[in-house]
Amino acid sequence: MSNTQQHPNAVQLNHTVVHARDRGLSAQFLAVILGLEVGAPFGPFLPVDLGNGVTLDYYAMTDAPIQPQHYAFLVPDERFDGMIARLEAVGVTYYADPHHTEPDQINRLFGGRGAYFADPDGHNMEIMTRPYARP
Repeated sequence: MSNTQQHPNAVQLNHTVVHARDRGLSAQFLAVILGLEVGAPFGPFLPVDLGNGVTLDYYAMTDAPIQPQHYAFLVPDERFDGMIARLEAVGVTYYADPHHTEPDQINRLFGGRGAYFADPDGHNMEIMTRPYARP
């Protein structure tokens, strides 16, 4: 049963646009790190399906500066080490903190593991195995 069937009034994120200088490069980068695939182009967008009904739709923006955003991904614990290994394999530094001051370290927030890294356009990506405990 889908979440909207369980909660018919639920509002869910369906997709968001991610600005990139080179949509193919940026979409492929994230897909490789997360162990996902880039979908077929949809108009000016190149989607990365996150597997929970949400896509990141990469859009080439070449006529204005890219404003870096933060994207956080809740990932299965058993896939976390592979993601870190892929970051290392492509020479991308990961950090324990969102300000990128603790290189080559992970955090252990909320009983899980997490790390931050920059994508080719400077977006601050986060992988975490436990959601944040909110008050």
